[in-house]
Amino acid sequence: MIRVVHYVNQFFGQIGGEDKAGIKPQIKEGVVGPGMAFKQAFKGEAEIVATIICGDSYFNENMAEAQDTILEMVKGYNPDLFIAGPAFNAGRYGVACGAISKAAQDELNIPAVCGMYVENPGADMFKKDLYIVSTKDNAAGMRDAVPKMASLALKLVKGKEIGMPKDENYIERGIRKNYFSDVRGSKRAVNMLVNKINGKGVETEYAMPTFDKVDPNPPILDMTKATIALVTSGGIVPKGNPDRIESSSASKFGKYDIDGEMELTSGKYETAHGGYDPVYANRDPNRVLPVDVLRDLEREGVIGKLYRYFYATVGNGTSVANAKAYGAKIAAELRNDGVDAVILTST
Repeated sequence: MIRVVHYVNQFFGQIGGEDKAGIKPQIKEGVVGPGMAFKQAFKGEAEIVATIICGDSYFNENMAEAQDTILEMVKGYNPDLFIAGPAFNAGRYGVACGAISKAAQDELNIPAVCGMYVENPGADMFKKDLYIVSTKDNAAGMRDAVPKMASLALKLVKGKEIGMPKDENYIERGIRKNYFSDVRGSKRAVNMLVNKINGKGVETEYAMPTFDKVDPNPPILDMTKATIALVTSGGIVPKGNPDRIESSSASKFGKYDIDGEMELTSGKYETAHGGYDPVYANRDPNRVLPVDVLRDLEREGVIGKLYRYFYATVGNGTSVANAKAYGAKIAAELRNDGVDAVILTST
C-alpha cells in the first residue's frame, strides 16, 4: 500500500477560517476534510496515513520555520507520496502548497503533487518545479480536481511516464521535449492553415508566452499644474489595517484620505506587507509612500497638488489577474477625479 501524507490549510483542515490563519503546523492521523475524497479516488492503491494542517498566514509569514517543522512531521511517517491541496485560487494556500511540496520533493526525495487554479500565484511560482494539477478557481471544483490529482500522483509514485499537460491535466511547466512525427513539418503547417481558413480549431505546436504591451503616456507638459497621486503595493495602511488587507496574496486594496497630512507618521500608519522586514517602514512609512516629499514639492510649486487619497495593497504573492483588476479600478477612479499622473511605489 502506497503511504501518503496530505497537506491542507486551516479551512480545509476543519479548524476555522481567517481567524485561524495564524495556527502553527499540526498533524492528525489519517484523513481530514478533502482527504476522504482522495481516499475514494485512490481506490485502495494508496492510503493517507497523516494530514498536516497549517494556517495560511502562519506559513507565509514564517516560511522557513514552518517548512522545517512540516518536513520533520513528514519524515515521521516515511511516506511514498506527498499531496498538497487543492488550493484552487487561494493565493497564500497555493504558495504554501507549492513551497512545502517542492521541499518534500527536493529535500526528502518524495514525489509530490498539488492542485491550483492557473492564476494562483503559487502556480506561477512553482510550476517549473512541480506537477500542479489545474483546478477550477474555487472549492466547487473539488470533485473535478481530486480524481485528476490522484491519478497523476499514482503514476508519479509508480515511476510511470507522465504525458503531456493536456492529457494529464497539469499546468504547463515550460519544458520542451523533442519528438518524431510521422508527418513532415510543411504538411502539418498546411493542414493547420487549411483548418484555420475553414474555421476549425487550430492548436500551435510551439506555444509562445504572451506579454502585455503598454504604450507609455506622453509627458506632462506643465508639472506646476499637475495633480499627482500615490499608489503602492508596499502595504502602507492606517494603523490597525482597517480593511484587513492580507499580508500575502492580497484579495483587495484600500483607499485612504491624507488631506491635510504633511507626512505619514508611525503613530497613524504601518505596513501590512508580509514579504519584507516591516521595521523600517513602520518606523517611517514615508520610506515606502513618500507623502512628505510630495508635500515639499507641492509647497515649492514644483507640482500642482498631491491627490487627497492614496491607494495601497500588498504585492507579495498577489495574482496577476487580481493586480490587473485593482489597477484598472484605481486608474478609472483617478481618471474620473482629474489626476494627471501617478507615482507607483513598491518595497
